[in-house]
Amino acid sequence: MLTITPRELHEQLTTGQARFTLLDVREDWETRINHLEGSMFEPMSGIDPSLAERVPADQDIVVICHHGVRSAQVAQWLEQNVHSRVFNLSGGIDAWCHSVDPDLPKY
Repeated sequence: MLTITPRELHEQLTTGQARFTLLDVREDWETRINHLEGSMFEPMSGIDPSLAERVPADQDIVVICHHGVRSAQVAQWLEQNVHSRVFNLSGGIDAWCHSVDPDLPKY
């Protein structure tokens, strides 16, 4: 499984260097606290095989959770079942808040 740091993702998103689908696998209550604009939300607790049909096949996927543990599990599943270029956001949204956007609410 590939990983990407919050700073690397931010740079690629702001410069348009890469096309990513951001897949946030946190629960609804978590995404109401903070989220990355443009993310697709699919709580890990509700993921089923149909997710393979809902994620764009022509883009790399970055999977996001709070600290990077749940997203690593989902990224591994996606890599095995759907895509070959799946990234786990290392440190999750918490690391994003600390290193990229400290104004986002933390929890």
